[in-house]
Amino acid sequence: MSRGVRNHRKSKGVLIMWEKWKQSKLCRKLKQVRVNRAVYLSSIVILLALAVVLAITAAMNRAKKNNTKVPPETTAPIEQPTEPQKPTGTDPQPAPDTVPEMKLPVSGKLTQKHSVDVQVFSPTMNDFRVHLGIDIATAEDAEVFAAADGKVSKIWEDPMMGTCVAVTHSGECITIYKNLAKELAEGLAEGTQVKQGQLLGKVGDTAMVEIAEEPHLHMEMTVKGLQVDPLDYFSAAVIASLSEDTSHEAGAGEQK
Repeated sequence: MSRGVRNHRKSKGVLIMWEKWKQSKLCRKLKQVRVNRAVYLSSIVILLALAVVLAITAAMNRAKKNNTKVPPETTAPIEQPTEPQKPTGTDPQPAPDTVPEMKLPVSGKLTQKHSVDVQVFSPTMNDFRVHLGIDIATAEDAEVFAAADGKVSKIWEDPMMGTCVAVTHSGECITIYKNLAKELAEGLAEGTQVKQGQLLGKVGDTAMVEIAEEPHLHMEMTVKGLQVDPLDYFSAAVIASLSEDTSHEAGAGEQK
């Protein structure tokens, strides 16, 4: 056998032994040990780096805290509460959302009540219909006054109810005076501020749908846009006077 052949066989045997070694348990354990050692070393390096960062941060916070000056405590003076000053020489005004108490716009007798649920007979129209206001019988040309403080918001001629004046009050309340004489109080116009008891005009005979009735003031009232019964806003004494007052009868007799 030649020398070259023997060397080839030896090399082949070495390779076979190397392959067996790599597949052996001992070789695999040695490889695992090397991998674990690398992981351990990496973890230690990371932990050391974190410790250094935390130490530097803590040192910087301590230095910043030591350099911060705490201002001395100061006590603010305690102000004594003061009572609000009450206006002097002025009458108390009703709240904007409060409907004012009404006074009679004219002296007379209640002849027709507010009725929207039950129709009432109309002598003029000879039928039954709702009645949105109250009728106060009085002498023709009797003076009509504002039932409460307010502002004249509208003056108009209604083809059915004649000369009309509307006054807006607090609480989104409006009083409406109809069947007035065409000539109103001097200087009265839309936008005029009026006081309770201030003259608006006189009772007339301009309401065509109530012309057959005795002279009277037709008064209506709305609150927040809804029709209401004006009698709900008069005192009991005022309502009682409407059923007892007969002064208008003497005035009416003198005019005949």
